[in-house]
Amino acid sequence: MARVRSLVQESAVLVDGPWTHRDVSANGIRLHVVEAGTGPLVVLLHGFPEFWWSWRHQLVALADAGFRAVAPDLRGYGASDKPPRGYDAMTLAADIAGLVRALGERDAVVVGHDWGGQVAWTMAALHSTLVRRIAVLSIPHPLRWPAALIRDGQQRQASRYIARFQLPWHPERWIVADDATNIAGLLDEWGGPRFPDPETERRCRDAMQILHAPHCALEYYRWAVRSVPRSDGRRFRRALQTPIRVPTLQLHGALDRCVLPTTAQGSGRHVSSAYEWRLYDDCGHFPHQERPDAVSGELVRWCKEA
Repeated sequence: MARVRSLVQESAVLVDGPWTHRDVSANGIRLHVVEAGTGPLVVLLHGFPEFWWSWRHQLVALADAGFRAVAPDLRGYGASDKPPRGYDAMTLAADIAGLVRALGERDAVVVGHDWGGQVAWTMAALHSTLVRRIAVLSIPHPLRWPAALIRDGQQRQASRYIARFQLPWHPERWIVADDATNIAGLLDEWGGPRFPDPETERRCRDAMQILHAPHCALEYYRWAVRSVPRSDGRRFRRALQTPIRVPTLQLHGALDRCVLPTTAQGSGRHVSSAYEWRLYDDCGHFPHQERPDAVSGELVRWCKEA
């Protein structure tokens, strides 16, 4: 039987650097946020299996470029609250909408990777008055998923982990077993060459061993599947049928083995505003960490055009 390591404290994600840590109340929960710089607000939303630290490079670059860069731990992750409910895309988007207001800002550029990108798409659809523009990394528009999983055998194979995540309790133990070695395996499988580096691997393994974090992270995937026939899932899909009316930048790694580039391509048909697509060679599922300078440069440019 796999050995389960003792759980990690939330202090593991309070990494020092040229930024500040604080808690912000938004949408009825407490979000841990990391902030750098002053100026127009840019919100950076992480994905699975990460936490705010995945944006460390962009926090500094955006702050140096004259922006107020804020990277929260999403609901259920890191040092943010981990309530038993609220892991549907609409509630997660409401969390970030509440965060923008709680920070005292009228609007923000919203940048998201993986699940954070799903939240960015959803915010642009449901809270467009709070969004100046969005940038999404390694994730298609949400309405691209059904067709990809039905018609594309390669994407179904790449997404086989989602079926495993639907099981009760076993996936939680699988995540933390043997010092979260399976998290290291996912980072290695999904990333490009030379990813992850030892520090990234260690920090992600620690963050996913915080009490309740594995269960909360899996609830994102469970909602995505179980809501399909339910009224909340139908309501979500109807809301996303309205074209995105804010400028959208989409970045993707050509070697992404989690979300295939062919799945993400074509998302522009759901955007009625300006749309740009960038594909990075020699890069996997984590372009903001694998190609930090290139992604930071794109985001600075994109934010300055807002």
